[in-house]
Amino acid sequence: MPEQPPYLRIADVLRQRIAEHLWTAGDRLPSRAQIAEECGVGENVVRRAQELLISQGVLEGRAGSGTYVAEPRQRVRVVRSSAREQPDGSPFRADMRALGKQGNWESRTEAKVPAPAEIAARLGIAEGALCVRTVYEFLGDGRPVQLSTSWEPYELTGGTLVVLPEGGLHAGVGVVNRMAAIGITVSHAVEQPEPRPATAEEASLLGIQKTSLVTHIRRTYYSDQGRPVETADIVIPAALCEIVYEIPVGR
Repeated sequence: MPEQPPYLRIADVLRQRIAEHLWTAGDRLPSRAQIAEECGVGENVVRRAQELLISQGVLEGRAGSGTYVAEPRQRVRVVRSSAREQPDGSPFRADMRALGKQGNWESRTEAKVPAPAEIAARLGIAEGALCVRTVYEFLGDGRPVQLSTSWEPYELTGGTLVVLPEGGLHAGVGVVNRMAAIGITVSHAVEQPEPRPATAEEASLLGIQKTSLVTHIRRTYYSDQGRPVETADIVIPAALCEIVYEIPVGR
């Protein structure tokens, strides 16, 4: 069996000290030099171990002050399921209510945005074809919980009452219900989740460290004719949220 990388071993040591209450929430850790000397490793190894634990929400770094044991946080339960689409409510708001939080979101829509190559491929349209792009920031009690950027082909919704996802009579009801309003039946969605480090912009918007892990979900909705009608990039901070997939069975 390959030997465990030194930074993972040091991360285990730090995590164990917290588990044994040698350090508790709010405590400042000894300097990297002190930990490095005690554990017989270099300071860069300690730095990598601390960055890993910061990304996992175990530690937090404070600029100009040092590294501290993070306060325990209640992870937000994010349920992914097409069966949760509701004509008169939001699954996100329902999830927040279950945690005693108020769920809301802020959005910004731009019409007639040329589709980048990857988005065009996901939507089955030509690169540069016009789309409606909406950027979302989902909030729980006013604090960011997840980000999303949605793309819809302009040729599909242009000139209709649902061209703006967050405007008009059908604002905020979700892709399935909006498409139904213009005679398109959405039959299923495909999601591809993968972990990766947050970008600097994502970290700033979510209030997390730049080294923090996020789950990036590429989601595409399809009509009953097999046509992609919307695709989105959803970004969820791993340390703050747990993602649960709800799979309907039977008829």
